[in-house]
Amino acid sequence: MENILQAILLGIIEGVTEFLPISSTGHLIVASDLIGFHNDGRVFEIAIQLGAILAVVVEYRRKFFGVAQGMFSDAKSQNFILNLLIAFLPAAIMGVLFISLIKTYLFNPLSVATMLILGGIIILWAERRQHQVRVTNVDDMTWKDALKVGLFQVVSMIPGTSRSGATIIGGLFIGLDRKVAAEFSFFLAVPTMFAATFYDIYKHRDLLHAGDFPVFAAGFVTAFFAAWLAVRTLVRFVANHTYEIFAWYRIAFGLVILLTAYTGLVTWNN
Repeated sequence: MENILQAILLGIIEGVTEFLPISSTGHLIVASDLIGFHNDGRVFEIAIQLGAILAVVVEYRRKFFGVAQGMFSDAKSQNFILNLLIAFLPAAIMGVLFISLIKTYLFNPLSVATMLILGGIIILWAERRQHQVRVTNVDDMTWKDALKVGLFQVVSMIPGTSRSGATIIGGLFIGLDRKVAAEFSFFLAVPTMFAATFYDIYKHRDLLHAGDFPVFAAGFVTAFFAAWLAVRTLVRFVANHTYEIFAWYRIAFGLVILLTAYTGLVTWNN
């Protein structure tokens, strides 16, 4: 029962933070460390991300269904699929090559804190520069736009960076408007996180046990509903607001982690 309650808490954290530019992986690392959740944690964290990703599929089901219908006959649908594939490939290649090293050396709260602060500063800088919007609809993105967003996504492999933060802010840098940057980040999350989930589960299949199913199910379901609410809220929010509030949150959260480590108030795993 204790593990299930912990899984519900982590599922909520995953769902709320996956699509906000504040790093879901970073929050899960910190939260798991604080509550002492050790149920083959990395596999669990990847698995509950699937619940969050399915929320995007449900929220944008009309878009995905329309693309599926037109994939062999409609030029816009074919361009959308090609753009997702192009944007997906950089992180997929780099992930296969370096994810083990990243998990070994960077999956710890102090690394997360550093990247939270650095990412917050970059978001503040990005928001205060002059924006030149070229693309106001996802269907108008070129393959070059998609590739650039995909390269930004590679940076998010470092925990604490935020996949959504890297792709959304990267999208703003290259001329996407706020809604397009957010939506393409959501769409790109689907192939990226599906691939990461199934790759990690296959790689660590020997760690999976039938007895863990209730824990995984609890995290999965809560992540789905929390992410569904977060996606709907974020799209409405970015229509009229900047991402500065998330930047300040990142900086404050990162400083709290570093301060507690420096004072010895919390003994973080390194």
